[in-house]
Amino acid sequence: MMFAEYRNLPECSHPMCFKILVLAGLGLKTEEFSKAFQRFWFNLSVQTFNFGVVSAYVYGVSRGLLVVNVVPRALADGMVICACLPLTINMVLVLTKASGGDEAAAVFHAAFGNLCGVFLSPLLILGYLGVSTEIDLLDVFYKLSLRVVVPVAFGQLLRKFSPPVVAYVDNHKNMFKQAQQYCLIFIVYAVFCVTFTEDTSDSDIGDIFIMIGVQFCLLCSLMAITWIVFKFLFPNEPTLRVMALFGATHKTVAMGIPLINSIYEDDPLVGLYTLPLLIWHPMQLVLGTYLAPKLDAWVKQEQERLEPSDTTNNDATITPGSGDEESPSQNSSEELSANQVETTDTHPTTENSS
Repeated sequence: MMFAEYRNLPECSHPMCFKILVLAGLGLKTEEFSKAFQRFWFNLSVQTFNFGVVSAYVYGVSRGLLVVNVVPRALADGMVICACLPLTINMVLVLTKASGGDEAAAVFHAAFGNLCGVFLSPLLILGYLGVSTEIDLLDVFYKLSLRVVVPVAFGQLLRKFSPPVVAYVDNHKNMFKQAQQYCLIFIVYAVFCVTFTEDTSDSDIGDIFIMIGVQFCLLCSLMAITWIVFKFLFPNEPTLRVMALFGATHKTVAMGIPLINSIYEDDPLVGLYTLPLLIWHPMQLVLGTYLAPKLDAWVKQEQERLEPSDTTNNDATITPGSGDEESPSQNSSEELSANQVETTDTHPTTENSS
C-alpha cells in the first residue's frame, strides 16, 4: 500500500504520450509518399524486411530461448514486441546522411514506415503473442485509435494547414527534441514504477544481461543479413544499400513506448516488455555511429568504381565501331605526319631568309 501512489503514474503519462506523438506527426513528411512508386521494389523490400523478416527472425529466436529456459517469457515477449515496431524517424536520417546513403529514400521510409506502424505493429504484436485473457481486444484498438492515431493525425493536420506552427517547430528543433526526450523518460519511469512495485516478475539481473547480449547478437546478425540481401537485390546502388542497412533494422522509441503502453497498460509486466526496446535503440545508434565513416568511404569507392564503366559506355556510343584507345602505331603515324607538316612549314621561311 505504501507504493499505491505509483499506480496513478501511467495515467499521468497520457499527456506525455500525446505530446510525443503530435511531434512525431509533425515530423512525418507525408508529401514524400509521392515517391513511393519511383523505387517501388526497393521501398517494398525495406518495409517487408523491417516489419516481416525482422519480426519473424526475432520471434523464432525468442521461442527457442524459451524452450531452453535462457530468458523468462516477459523478456522474450518484449524482444518480439520490439521487432514489430517501425523504424526510427530522426536516427535513420542522421546516420544515412553521415554514411553517404540516399537521404531522399531515408526521408520517405521514416514517414511511410511510422505511418504504417501505427496500424501494422499492433496487428503483428497480437498476431505473434496472441490475445491473453487480460487483454480486451476492442479496448486495445480503441486506446490505440485515441492515443496513437488521433495525435499523429493531429500533427499531420498541423503540418498541412498551419505553416507557422511547422516553421516554429523547425526553428526550435533542439528545444522540442529535448521536450520529447523528457516525456519519454517520464513514461519509462512510470512504466517501471508499476512493474517493480507489483513485483510479479520472475526476472533477475542475470536475465537482463542475457537479454542484452541476445539483442546485440540479433542486431548484428540482422544488419549482416540486410547487407548481403540488398547486395544481391541492388548490386550497383551503394547509397540505397546503406540506407537499407539502417532502415530495415532500426526500431523507434518515440512511437514504440506509447504504443506498448497503450496495448499493455494494465499488464504489470509492461516494464519488461519495454526493456528490450530500450536496449535496442541505443545499441543501433552506437553501431551506426561506428560504421558511418567506414560506409561513407565505401560509398565513395563504389561510386568511383562504377563511374568509369559509365564513361566508357558513353564514349562507345559517341564513336561506334572505334576502340576505346588508339593503337601505338596510329599514335606514331600521327606524330610522324605532324612532324612532316612542321618541316614543310618551316622550309619557305628558310628559303626566304636565304
